[in-house]
Amino acid sequence: MNAPGLKIVVNKNTPGVVETFSRFGEVLAYGTKEVNRETVRDADLLIVRSETQVGKELLEGSRVRFVGTVTIGTDHIDLDYLRKKGIAFASAPGSNSTSVAEYVAAALLTWSYRKRTSLKGKSLGVVGVGNVGSKVALVGEALGMVLLLNDPPLARQTGEAKFLPLDRLMEADFVTLHVPLTKSGADATHHLFGEQRIRRMKPASVLLNTSRGSVVETSALKHALVSNHLAGAVLDVWEQEPEIDTDLLTRVTLGTPHIAGYSLDGKLNAVRMVYEEACGFLKLPADGSPPAGYPTGDLPGIEIPATLSDPEHIVRCAVQYAYDIELDDTFLRKIEMKNQSERGAYFMQLRAGYRVRREFAHRTVLLTRGQSKSREALEKLGFAVAVKGEERS
Repeated sequence: MNAPGLKIVVNKNTPGVVETFSRFGEVLAYGTKEVNRETVRDADLLIVRSETQVGKELLEGSRVRFVGTVTIGTDHIDLDYLRKKGIAFASAPGSNSTSVAEYVAAALLTWSYRKRTSLKGKSLGVVGVGNVGSKVALVGEALGMVLLLNDPPLARQTGEAKFLPLDRLMEADFVTLHVPLTKSGADATHHLFGEQRIRRMKPASVLLNTSRGSVVETSALKHALVSNHLAGAVLDVWEQEPEIDTDLLTRVTLGTPHIAGYSLDGKLNAVRMVYEEACGFLKLPADGSPPAGYPTGDLPGIEIPATLSDPEHIVRCAVQYAYDIELDDTFLRKIEMKNQSERGAYFMQLRAGYRVRREFAHRTVLLTRGQSKSREALEKLGFAVAVKGEERS
């Protein structure tokens, strides 16, 4: 498949990208800060992550003909410029949706454990019910929560009564955001949760944001947490990344460095999706095999101690074993120990050097017969389940 003379610039912090795109030609792998006008000038294809702003300033005078972003969001891409220049574009919608949904599951279960309360029967408002939000809704269902769904574009498209006005979701115990960042139009999301919106949220409720930082207004959220209007917040995304507001970080329940979608599976999915789009652009056949050197099998099983009997506690133990969200929170909070001038680099380092995280589907949870009430919830979350004394399904 190798195309003589073809040059591809990629972000070296993306798993599998070098191995995959080397099928086309010469791959030049750079760190985020090294992707600039000089390094992309002679590239035919450019593959980036969300940290790289792609537009005239980067591409003017280059020979780039195809831009791919291994992300679900496109707010870092000047799509109008690409269209004007006739540059093909591809993103990876839905590639990390399972990873984000699992992050939300971990956040909800951690909150309930800290508060010594059950999630069952509590309401979960899902704002944006696309690739990610629809899977987050399944998480809420698995945890026995009452779902409130909001998605104006889908509501107009389908006419389905299950989609509610945003004001109705302000009654929810938890509100979780899964929308793109847009600044214009009927459904603009920039500061969608500003002072007035947050004030309408149910007192003692919790806000989760894994979409884009600027969907939530920093000052408004800080005020709501300081005044105890909100009981907590879970933030994976921040305004002005990587220069995040560390005062806000001290006030949130859980804070992480924009890694909700960073499972290895999600990253490889994104690379595959962009690669297939590039194959179409180049009119070359796609090789669907996974990149060499990356794990494809299942991981060791998770054995739940026989002493545990509460179904929600069992589910939390399985989720925490598969993905420890508190570890990511701990790493990010160390940013306060850095000098102000070092904090942005530290935030980016946490993302670039993120550990290998696999999705729940690669784990089998081992239960005793007395714990089998947890089986349905675990399977809905994506785990395989085996009950001792029974044949595996």
